[in-house]
Amino acid sequence: MTKTEQNLLEAFAGESQANRKYLAFAKQAEKEGYPQAAKLFRAAAEAETVHALAHLVALGYVKSTAENLREAISGETHEFRNMYPAMIEAAKAEKNKAAQRSFSYANEVEKVHASLYQKVLDNLEALEDADYYVCSVCGYTCEEKPPDRCPVCGSGSKAFLKVD
Repeated sequence: MTKTEQNLLEAFAGESQANRKYLAFAKQAEKEGYPQAAKLFRAAAEAETVHALAHLVALGYVKSTAENLREAISGETHEFRNMYPAMIEAAKAEKNKAAQRSFSYANEVEKVHASLYQKVLDNLEALEDADYYVCSVCGYTCEEKPPDRCPVCGSGSKAFLKVD
């Protein structure tokens, strides 16, 4: 890997993390009653997304939809088979219940993501329009309509956000 490719990967990771961090900061600012600060955090988060996507394209990592779906399936599968189980065990050993819950939720949801990606890949040429909903507590993702209770965290259907 060239130095420039390494730099692009590092920049992609940094910009991606900044995006998520600024969105979390925006939620906190909203909770505290600072809508202007929240708006600035969201604007900066969007700018970080622009940067991250440009770095990813420069790396040549954005390919055809079928290739991207296969890459997504591989990544999600790695997370629920390898990455999160080890993290869950470490959090248990350290008695960090918040981390254990966060890792466990993510682990279960990554299985669902892999399955949804596979379904789309298998039907790519004959896809029908479907709505997706995401649980705002754990990230569980489903098609068509939210369940009465989230199968991962138990939240009610009101916790689900429709993705446009």
